[in-house]
Amino acid sequence: MQHATLDYDRRPAVVAWELTRACGLACRHCRADASPGRQDEELTTAEGRALLEQVATFGDEQLVVLTGGDPLTRPDLPELIEHGIDCGLRMTLSPSGTGSLTADRLAALADAGLDGVALSLDGPDAPRHDGFRGVDGSFERTREAAETVRELGLSLQLNTTVCAETVEGLAAMAELVESLDAGRWGLFFLVPVGRGAMLEPLAPTRADRLMHWLAELAESRPFGVKPTEAPQFRRVAHETDRAAATGARRRAGIRAGQGFLFVDHRGRVMPSGFLPEAAGSVRAVSAPTLYRESALFERLREDAALGGTCGACPHRSRCGGSRSRAYAHTGDPLAADPLCPFVPAGYDGPVPGPAHR
Repeated sequence: MQHATLDYDRRPAVVAWELTRACGLACRHCRADASPGRQDEELTTAEGRALLEQVATFGDEQLVVLTGGDPLTRPDLPELIEHGIDCGLRMTLSPSGTGSLTADRLAALADAGLDGVALSLDGPDAPRHDGFRGVDGSFERTREAAETVRELGLSLQLNTTVCAETVEGLAAMAELVESLDAGRWGLFFLVPVGRGAMLEPLAPTRADRLMHWLAELAESRPFGVKPTEAPQFRRVAHETDRAAATGARRRAGIRAGQGFLFVDHRGRVMPSGFLPEAAGSVRAVSAPTLYRESALFERLREDAALGGTCGACPHRSRCGGSRSRAYAHTGDPLAADPLCPFVPAGYDGPVPGPAHR
């Protein structure tokens, strides 16, 4: 499925479903503020099957990411994957690096039809990753799981949180991503929600320099580079004539609510897991209807509605800024993204900051 062919007013490139908030890790950046036990409000197996049937009406091979918490805590995970495949969906998984992440579990999910796995490594070695994730042994389990994923013939993406604490390890992380034969490196630029509100984000000028480095890296490495909650990467790629090499042209325009839909463990439909404002619940209204017709999603897809520097920016259709970060800092998802240092020529209005500039 090519993202460039999609009409984001009608269909997202990605649907992420948070199966549960249960997780055995204690990650310092956790968006969901997860805890070990499962919650009664989770969508049931029957409700989950119905959700997948709803999502399938978006179109053939709609990409679904099963996430959490740790989705491996749900015993019905293989059934849900099989049902998604039967509905014509492309099913992928983002598990946690806990003791549940075994070769046997991964093999069973591959047999159920799983297409790919995204694993998180927030540091290039055990001390840095395990310290960030809050549990000893997570690094080694995740590294072994990455090798198993490739042996099973599944696609592999490695994800890394980008903040002041992890940025110095990114060059070594790039080497690890290549050594593990990952097809893509996902870099999640910190949005201060959940426990992540206690972490220090990058300064905007530092973030911009990092994105220039990532654009160069994408040209020289065999894996793709995919920044998340950092759509200004597309501006950087465009300015440096690296849009095609980085894939930024193909992903142009994707941001929270525009090309992306998130369903939380209770069935609430949100523009992103990092933008916890619900348009409604799949228990009452279908996910496609909420994506296409809710006032929240429609507003987020209006480039002309953006405020501040994002609204005045000549790159607003290409980038649009992180709506999640704007919401986290101001309570307004249409405000300017405080991570971006770019000030449009002739703009004389307020700029984000100065605390994060």
